[in-house]
Amino acid sequence: MPGTLPRGFEEAGKTVGSPVANAFYFGEQTMTSSDILSGFASALLSGAVKVVDLSAPLGPDTPVLYLPPQFGKNTPKVKVHTISEYNQDGPLWAWNWLELGEHTGTHFDAPCHWITGKDNPENTTDTIPPKNFVAPVNVIDRSKQLAADADYLLTVESSKEWEAENGEIEAGSWVLLRSDWYKRNGSTDTFLNADENGPHSPGPTAEAIQYLLDKGIIGWGSETVGTDAGSAGGMNPPFPAHNLMHKANRYGLASLCNLDQLPAKGAVLIAAPLKFVKGTGSPVRALAIVAN
Repeated sequence: MPGTLPRGFEEAGKTVGSPVANAFYFGEQTMTSSDILSGFASALLSGAVKVVDLSAPLGPDTPVLYLPPQFGKNTPKVKVHTISEYNQDGPLWAWNWLELGEHTGTHFDAPCHWITGKDNPENTTDTIPPKNFVAPVNVIDRSKQLAADADYLLTVESSKEWEAENGEIEAGSWVLLRSDWYKRNGSTDTFLNADENGPHSPGPTAEAIQYLLDKGIIGWGSETVGTDAGSAGGMNPPFPAHNLMHKANRYGLASLCNLDQLPAKGAVLIAAPLKFVKGTGSPVRALAIVAN
């Protein structure tokens, strides 16, 4: 049936009714991979699709995860050291060297980050297949529930309710929990939200993570300092977003931002960690491609 082609494809000289346009717009199988890439490039240049930054600023004020002493050492705060800045140490250039943990700011968790994933194949940042860094994304919006309960937990039932409204979660896709928690990211106190009873922040139940793994997702992400809820240490197993995801050789993304700019479905997530040798994770510039 006739329809209106996305603006980028109109500007590329393709009109509804042509084989390429029909293949793109109506899902026919005649479109080649070159056609897809050409159409995407035109849509990107024309503004028919846009890039959304999902990453928080990374610097000395970036909040970092704090672990109780019984859990072991903590990651250090970010430090930036000047090598030169247009001076006697380098008159024509400026550059710095950094101190930071792999799991600092908006970051990617590789499977070897957790003991349950330590023996998996291709489990470090330098061995993960690069195709796994680009995938469709599902955004489960529970920001309203979170506004009333900082300890909100995503359950299997809530996940199924989201699917009933938005469509099934596909194998090979990311699932991100939108909580609007990123708006707290300017302060360590508000971002970690801890008191004498521990941190209070949203996340998934163990059952929800297992349900999503059974769907075949490639990764789980959140806007909080880590991929688990503040109460996850008391779950069975403890820290299920780490324990279960990495056991299944899947990935995590933490400290994401701007999920309120993404649709429930239809966006593409790009999250490529630095290629640290034997890296357990890496800060990333996470991006999403969405229709404009």
